[in-house]
Amino acid sequence: MMFTENRRDHAVRSRAYALAETGRFHAVKEIEQALVGEGWPDAGTVLQGNYVRQSLAEKLAAHSH
Repeated sequence: MMFTENRRDHAVRSRAYALAETGRFHAVKEIEQALVGEGWPDAGTVLQGNYVRQSLAEKLAAHSH
């Protein structure tokens, strides 16, 4: 079970990073909402860590023009 959860969490984080790099989002909360809309209901839980949120914020800042 733990292995499955880790794989799922990794998939959510990977998708979040990909969305952040599109330039279509301006806030981590928007990415979280998009993930939920894509069928990742636990996105908020997976993205709650400070490291993940900071990484996403940096990617958002780098791709906002």
